[in-house]
Amino acid sequence: MQAEGNERNMSVDDLIVSKTDLKGRITYANEFFLKISDFSLDEIIGQPHSIIRSQAMPRCVFKLLWDHLEAGREVFAYVVNKTKTGDHYWVFAHVTPSRDVAGRTISYHSNRRKPEAKAVGEIKKLYDVLLAEEGRHKNGKKGVAAATSLLQSALKERGVDYDEFVLAL
Repeated sequence: MQAEGNERNMSVDDLIVSKTDLKGRITYANEFFLKISDFSLDEIIGQPHSIIRSQAMPRCVFKLLWDHLEAGREVFAYVVNKTKTGDHYWVFAHVTPSRDVAGRTISYHSNRRKPEAKAVGEIKKLYDVLLAEEGRHKNGKKGVAAATSLLQSALKERGVDYDEFVLAL
């Protein structure tokens, strides 16, 4: 699936930072996040992070991301986001749980940088396959489950887990 609108590109010095509560609602967004997404701070705070989800992004990848986070693990992922005005931009995301002094997860923190063009080209191929699998199912949950299974099979075939795969691109 083609991402929305025109592609926006980050520079190597750009850094997107956001924080969310445990439900994925945005509690913090840095200035560059606002600039590239076309949202104002008032528009974005309290909104689900999925407000910037591109239709070209497989839901199964977000399931994997949330599974990692809920297990207390960090995750790296290539993500295509959409802007308020209908454009899109690719990022290489690093998302981590934030913990209190007792070690309980209290929120999530994400840093996103400009991805390597070659890596985006590779990940797009995989995402197209995963999106097609999700689309084959009328029931969204069944589609995500089928695409998740397909992703896990592809990783097993390569002999790597998701983190190894993403970091090797």
